[in-house]
Amino acid sequence: MVSTEHIPDTRRRPGLRADLRGAIPDATAALVVTLVIFGWLYWRVEQGTSATIAVMPHLADAATYWMYWLCQAFGWSALLWAWLTTMLGLIRSSARPNQLTLSPARVESLHRTTSLTTIGLMFAHAFLFFLELVRDNEDELGWLGRIGGAFVDTFVPGGYSSGTGRVAILLGLLAFYLAIPLGLAYYFRQRTGARAWRALHRFVIVCYVLSVWHTLLYGTNVWFEGWPRTTLWLLQVPVALLLIARLLAPARPLERLRALRGALGTTRRVAALLIVVASVAGILAVVVTGRDGGRTPGAEGAPLSVQPWMVWTGTGVLAVAVLTALLVVSRARR
Repeated sequence: MVSTEHIPDTRRRPGLRADLRGAIPDATAALVVTLVIFGWLYWRVEQGTSATIAVMPHLADAATYWMYWLCQAFGWSALLWAWLTTMLGLIRSSARPNQLTLSPARVESLHRTTSLTTIGLMFAHAFLFFLELVRDNEDELGWLGRIGGAFVDTFVPGGYSSGTGRVAILLGLLAFYLAIPLGLAYYFRQRTGARAWRALHRFVIVCYVLSVWHTLLYGTNVWFEGWPRTTLWLLQVPVALLLIARLLAPARPLERLRALRGALGTTRRVAALLIVVASVAGILAVVVTGRDGGRTPGAEGAPLSVQPWMVWTGTGVLAVAVLTALLVVSRARR
């Protein structure tokens, strides 16, 4: 989830090492936020008010399962930083409003550092889940079997094979594995070319969508309808609105509607705009009605409406779209 759409001069842009140093304050703040969230989750377990306990009662011993709750805290902070870096990226790649006090260079710098922090938080989230599975797994093969089984469940897409996690963990892993190449592609743009990098970077929004979907399916304390789940939905409204602004008034003049030649370019932009507007309407309808497919307390959960094969099919379509975009860019450059 790194960097932006607009590159005036790639020779003057800082590299990965400089951005990693610049991300230290940001990462420190993220760790502090994670610890605060962990304390809140731990307190809710102790008070018996955690919605997760209603679904998985064995996790009620917070002291024993502290790694699981810390894993969840990292997941929430990762989603918060993903939201932040997505907002910054959309602001940077849109036409700059007059009331924006931050310079484009500062917004771009914050976008890069928060993106790197997000990837780190996502890894910490997955790694703590792996450690918890190693601790809790009882395998006849001993430590080797426990580590191997936990690794497959945590880091192999499709490896987790029970309950909601069949889809939820698959979505989270796809978001993580896509974020690494699509985000870090910024630092290889001098080899791939600015056009190829921009083509890749436009697909980063998919990582954010997958992360939100993963959280709604499997995130702690959002199992049922309530303020945590409603807040999560509300946070998507500014993202969708900024995406509309990005489509209507991009920072790069060549991407604006009046610069798109032919019916194909205009149709593409209008179709994307209609999709985003429909998404905003859907989000607002969910917030107003409170009905988003969440679990009903005390009732048996409905079967999954999305199956793993559907997610894999969507991943295949995404791969074809990425390759097509790179092919178009390659032909245009030639």
